[in-house]
Amino acid sequence: MEQFIPWLKFAFCALVIGFAGPRLTRYADVIARHTGLSRSWIGLVLLATATSLPELFTGLSAVIAAAAPDIAVGNALGSCVFNLAMLILLDELSRDEPMYRRVDQGHLLTAGFGIIMIGSAGAFLLLSRSPLNLQIFHISAYTPLLIVLYVVAMRGAFVYERRVRRPPEVMQAADDVSLRTALIRYFAAAAVVVAAGSWLPFIGAEIAELMGWNTTFVGTLLISAATTLPELVVTISALRMGAVDMAIGNLLGSNVFNILILAIDDLAYVSGPLLSAASPANAITAFAAMVMSGIFIAAMIYKPESRIRGTIGWVSIALLFVYMFSAYAIFLHGQ
Repeated sequence: MEQFIPWLKFAFCALVIGFAGPRLTRYADVIARHTGLSRSWIGLVLLATATSLPELFTGLSAVIAAAAPDIAVGNALGSCVFNLAMLILLDELSRDEPMYRRVDQGHLLTAGFGIIMIGSAGAFLLLSRSPLNLQIFHISAYTPLLIVLYVVAMRGAFVYERRVRRPPEVMQAADDVSLRTALIRYFAAAAVVVAAGSWLPFIGAEIAELMGWNTTFVGTLLISAATTLPELVVTISALRMGAVDMAIGNLLGSNVFNILILAIDDLAYVSGPLLSAASPANAITAFAAMVMSGIFIAAMIYKPESRIRGTIGWVSIALLFVYMFSAYAIFLHGQ
């Protein structure tokens, strides 16, 4: 019976995180209605930050309390791959009109910044094993660059949002919820997500020991799957509301924020540069996320319409193939 306890803890955390997701979407939409901000911007900043809080607190718990750098790095990069894999679900649920013909072209900017940041993280991970491994006190010399890239990405998205004039969006009825009430409930839901997310690295370490799995595999697949539950629930909720731009903005914005989390984790990991302590196998996940982002950009430009048996198209099949290949590679080569 004791061998099932870690899995029960994991299931409990997953349920708690999943419960808070629809609340985040609902009150983010209310905030958008009251402030006049677009759903793309709300998804990119407000939802992406909130749904990435589990990754942030899981990473901090992993490096501070659990001393598991591979779980921290694997969780951040694995969540990027999970987020992009959710595009498959969005495509499958968008039966009436092909998804890539409905979304705003501004997402290309976020996807581009995502490739730059994820690629930089993957490169820095490999450089940390070379003579070019530089550090400032206990952190990597490359960590400040990740922070600068995040600031540039957010400023670029903000400038683009102001430059492009959009037609007014039809917002879902908010049941007369005031902005103040929406903000309070939004942050309350975020707090629930944080509480559950901070417990996950300890459960992951228990499961890894129980099953004999390596921590890279656990961080990349198991923990990142749980901490990505808010993105999953928020994505489905936003799509049901007809806010596909909010859904995609949340996924792509979360990827950018996940790389910032790596920089924050490095600052908190006092034993030395975080990427130097993590397995180089995590670079496989980073490069898989880059390829999947490239597939998304190609689909946004090409706007494919054909589907296989009326379900999903070649874009989703390509995304699924890259995801499955990277997961298998991590399982084989993680240390």
